[in-house]
Formats: sequence, C-alpha cells, structure tokens
Amino acid sequence: MVSRIAVIMSLYRNDTIEYVKLAVESILNQSYSDFDFYIQYDGHIKNDVDLYLSSLSDTRIHIYKRDENKGLAKSLNELLSVVMPLDYQFIARMDADDISIPDRFEKQVNYLQNHPEVDVVGGAINEIDENGMNRGKVTSYPCTSEECRAFFAKRNPVAHPTVMFRRSFFDKAGWHYPTDYVRNEDTRLWHEGYKHGCKIANIPDVVLNFRMTDDMFKNRRNGKAFAKSQLKLRLQIKKDLGYGFMAVVYAYAMYWLMISPSWLLKLAYKVLR
Repeated sequence: MVSRIAVIMSLYRNDTIEYVKLAVESILNQSYSDFDFYIQYDGHIKNDVDLYLSSLSDTRIHIYKRDENKGLAKSLNELLSVVMPLDYQFIARMDADDISIPDRFEKQVNYLQNHPEVDVVGGAINEIDENGMNRGKVTSYPCTSEECRAFFAKRNPVAHPTVMFRRSFFDKAGWHYPTDYVRNEDTRLWHEGYKHGCKIANIPDVVLNFRMTDDMFKNRRNGKAFAKSQLKLRLQIKKDLGYGFMAVVYAYAMYWLMISPSWLLKLAYKVLR
C-alpha cells in the first residue's frame, strides 16, 4: 500500500553527521507517520553520514546513490521521477541541515485536506545557528493564496524546505524542478506553478527550525553572477505574471543588495526579512 506522503531530501559532501542525524530523526519522529522518506546522494558524501544512514532499519527510508554531484534541482528531480508514478497524495521537502517540528506533517496534511484548492502549503520558520541555538528570529510568510501570489512580486512566498506539495502541483507545472537558473530552483518552481494556475499558501505555525549560518551570506547569497541571474529571473516573473512597476523596483533593490559586502547583506536580512 502506498503511503500518503513522499518526503524528498538531497545530501551532498558538505552535510555533516551532526546535522543529518537531527534532520533525519525529525522526520522519522513525526506525529504523522504515514510517509516514505526518499534520500538522494548528490555525489560522494561523508563516510560517517553514509554509515549512519545505512545503519537505519526503518523501512520507510529509501536511499539512492550517485557518484557525480549534479546540484539540488537535479537530485530532487531524480527523486520526483521515482515518487510521482507511485501516486502519493503529497510530497514534502526536507533539507539535511534543518529540523522539522514534530507535528509539521500532521498540520500540513490537515490544512491540505481542508483546503482542496491549494496545491502547496508551507509555514513559518524559526532560525537556529550552527550550534542549534535559537537566533531569536521567526520568519512568517503570507497565509492565503492571494497574499502569497501578491508577495511573489517581491520574494518567494514560501520557505522551500517547509513545503508540502499536493501531487496536483506537479501534474499542473510538470514533474520536475526547472534547472535553467542555478541556485534559484525554488523561485523558478513557484514561477512555473503560478504560470500554470497553482495556488500556494502557508500555515502561521512554525514548522521548521531553519539553520542560518554566516557562510550562507558569504557563499550563497551574494556574488555578481548570481545577482545578475536573480535579476533576470525576477524581471521575467514580473512580465509573465503581470506584476506592476514595484516588482521592477524590488528586483533592482535585491540586485544591489546581493552585490554588496556580506556584512551589509546580513544587516539587510535582519531588518527586512
């Protein structure tokens, strides 16, 4: 019998045993237990992480290994190619350095069952640091599908690792993450979803402890090439979805922030997030 939820998570060489254990256990210990957990190795991973995962006897875990590192989007697409033909009702995302709240799945399934018009539901995130300590910041997102669509003119309407998809999302938008914008696979996914009439929403509850480190600002959040790519995508989103002039203002403001020094970007994140 096929379980109700397929959980998909990618691992790569920088994922540490300490973080992976916490992430995996937070899934296995969910109050809603009717799921299968699919894990893709995106290239070689740390030996202790591989040994840990191989030692788990939970039959809900399914591991797929690959020697070559291809990136997050392609790893998630490989997992989608496995789970979509199996007729799961829902597909949940997880990242290997975050921690899901114990009743995350229960709340998200209840929401989707009570809101059949919604294709994706996310939730609020509580930021933690490298050591798992609270950073004193909870980020909430717009709740209704109308608010989320309007919010997408500025930023992503959901936190990617919090989302649970109804399979209808991928039936409408395609069974894959777009791979044409590196490190913007989530933004492009919401872009495609909205182009195909999907509805995205959030619950107000915190559903994930999101690990925020200083390296995220140094290595992922800035850089001129990435900023140009983000600007190009944002302008295309404005055109495709019919957002007004303020979407252009937001796009260029984000571009200038992303090419700024990491300390300024970090400050802006604290103030504007």
